[in-house]
Amino acid sequence: MTLLTIDEQITYLKKGLAELIREEELRERLIEYGKAGRPLRVKVGFDPTAPDLHLGHTVLLRKMKHFQDLGHRVIFLIGDGTARIGDPTGRNVTRPPMTAEEIRENAETYKQQVFKILDPNKTEVRFNSEWLCTLNFEDMIRLCAKYTVARLLERDDFANRYKQGTPISVHELIYPLAQAYDSVALEADVELGGTDQKFNLLVGREIQRDYGQTPQIVATTPLLEGTDGVNKMSKSLGNYIGIDEPPEIMFAKIMSISDELMFRYYELLTDLSLGEIGRMRRQIEAGELHPMDAKTQLARLIVTDFHSVADANRAAEEFNRVVRKGEAPRGLHSVKLDGSVCRLDKVLVKAGLSCSVSEATRKIKEGAVEVDGTRVRTLIQLDSPGEHIIRLGKSWRRVIV
Repeated sequence: MTLLTIDEQITYLKKGLAELIREEELRERLIEYGKAGRPLRVKVGFDPTAPDLHLGHTVLLRKMKHFQDLGHRVIFLIGDGTARIGDPTGRNVTRPPMTAEEIRENAETYKQQVFKILDPNKTEVRFNSEWLCTLNFEDMIRLCAKYTVARLLERDDFANRYKQGTPISVHELIYPLAQAYDSVALEADVELGGTDQKFNLLVGREIQRDYGQTPQIVATTPLLEGTDGVNKMSKSLGNYIGIDEPPEIMFAKIMSISDELMFRYYELLTDLSLGEIGRMRRQIEAGELHPMDAKTQLARLIVTDFHSVADANRAAEEFNRVVRKGEAPRGLHSVKLDGSVCRLDKVLVKAGLSCSVSEATRKIKEGAVEVDGTRVRTLIQLDSPGEHIIRLGKSWRRVIV
């Protein structure tokens, strides 16, 4: 990869970026550092706010890997110091700070997960508590003096909360400055972040300049839509694909996305070039490639990245068997019921396939329920004693009555 021309390196690094500030600065630094044989220091911060990473997080991780591919040094910065403040980005209310124990546990989980993508030999793992927790009161006053409240209130979430009369705590205003000071402490050449982090990243440029450093280059990546194709991928919305999820679950979730969203996943979650993705789109439009086959290839690539080729093959086989052929999944969850519960609507509730008898009745009448491979539309009684395979939508149970 280091044999690429500067233009080819820029093209490779820009793939999947939302914005690059500024491209000419990146070009100059690549040329200058290339001559000196010095790698760029590329910083990316992650606040350990949840124990698990999902594919939305890996958009940034993959871009970090692209810098590693070109021989640069990536700094995976765990914000154990800033997590004590709570990132206010995109929030309408003050986020409660995390406990030290929560931060420590989540940070350990992060370290285990990120090396599924990043090269550990080219990755520097740092914790910003190293420098933030050693700043004394005078240091904090000096840092805060470098930025005005008016500038901080230009940030959309702060501005909206201020207009609406929603409280903004002083410690939240310090967050962008603390993140910017990370760049000073690490002497970052480049900082990556999601588009929602643009304000904070630009503050980093200004604070570095105030400390006599060359301002970092800012590169933002798009926020990945979840499986619903509408909202940002989020565990709280249930539209996420976790990188530690079993291969079969991950594969099935990817296969559930829309054909249009598939191309965005190809661009942000794989190393295929834009040219290759464009050719695939044209093949589908011309009827030369079925969208399901393209999506299967995408699912295989992503599952392989986080598990293995063998896992991807097994997941594809299971998806084909269960979804396309309608067979019951392997390792089916079994539920043993009281022999007195035999009517299908009540069985669905007891088996955890429906939240109420009325909903179960409606699903049965809609033809959404199968018993032992046969679709039913009436409130049948199950044989007792007996064992039955029941399916409602994409959910299955082995029921013993």
